[in-house]
Amino acid sequence: MDCQNIIFSRHAIQQMFLRRISKRDVQVVVAYGEVIEENKYDIPFPSYLLLDFVEGRPIHVVFSYDESTDTGYVVTAYIPDPKLWTHDFRNRR
Repeated sequence: MDCQNIIFSRHAIQQMFLRRISKRDVQVVVAYGEVIEENKYDIPFPSYLLLDFVEGRPIHVVFSYDESTDTGYVVTAYIPDPKLWTHDFRNRR
């Protein structure tokens, strides 16, 4: 997703630290990742589940986007569990 501003929630920063996911990793996923789920009616802004492989590691980012200000909000980021996702990490089992 292309957006000018990215804001990380406190929750996202805490979880990224615990999961050893850097801000740069998340920025890569936001910039180049694939939208694998979309919730257009989430409030206050539409949200997306993004997937990209950063240095060979799959990363999911939950991202909300305010089109009026061109600002994205990182809700959380995690390494998907292979037991819960298909082999390509695009679909839930």
